[in-house]
Amino acid sequence: MNIELARQQMIEQQVHTWDVFDQRILDAMREVPRELFVPEAFRDVAFADSPIPLSQHQWMLPPKVHGRILQALEPQPNDVALEIGTGSGYLSACLGKLSSRVRSLEIVPVLAEQARRQLLAAVVNNVAVETADGMQLAEEARYDVIAVTGSLPLYDERFQQALKVGGRLFVIVGSAPVMEAWKITRLGEREWQREGLFETIVDPLVNAARPSAFIF
Repeated sequence: MNIELARQQMIEQQVHTWDVFDQRILDAMREVPRELFVPEAFRDVAFADSPIPLSQHQWMLPPKVHGRILQALEPQPNDVALEIGTGSGYLSACLGKLSSRVRSLEIVPVLAEQARRQLLAAVVNNVAVETADGMQLAEEARYDVIAVTGSLPLYDERFQQALKVGGRLFVIVGSAPVMEAWKITRLGEREWQREGLFETIVDPLVNAARPSAFIF
C-alpha cells in the first residue's frame, strides 16, 4: 500500500467531501500518522471509510467523523482540551497538533496504555492519557474544547459545565437508530448554545446513563 497516497485519498475523498473545509484540520490529519494508531491486523485498512476494531470491544471512528469533530471544536493554539474516551489516541494526537495541551480520559486500561505508546511513537508530547471514567468527571477545571467520543443515550450536563466561557463541546446524543452530533458553545456562566451537526451511530460511553426500560 502506498501510505501517502492512501492518506491523501482519505483527506480528499472522505474528510473534505464530508464538509470539512478548515485547512488547519486537514493539515493536522495529514500530519498525524493514522497508521500508527490502528491495530497491526488492520493496518491495510487504516485509511478506510469505516470504524476499525480496537481492544475490549471498542472502535476507532472513521476519518470523516474525526474531521467533523475537530472542525466543530475549532481548537486554537492556546486552547486546553479535554477528551472523554481516548480509544486509539488518533483524535488525541490531532487535538495535540491543534491546541496547547490535551487531557484524555480512557476507562479501559489496555487502551490507555496502547494510546500512550502510540502517541509517543507519533511524537505527540502534549497529550496526557489518564485511566479514568469520564462519566465520573467532577472537578472545577474548565476547558476550551471538550470532545466526547462515545455517545450519550441521555444527555449529561456535566460536560458543558466543564467548558470555559466561549468553549466548545462535541457530543453525540441518543440511542440507535436515532443519534445526533451536537456542538455546544458556552456563551456565559449560565448560557449555552446548541447546534445540531449530523446524524450518526456510535457506541455509548461505558457507564453512560440510559433511558429506563418500559415495563408492560
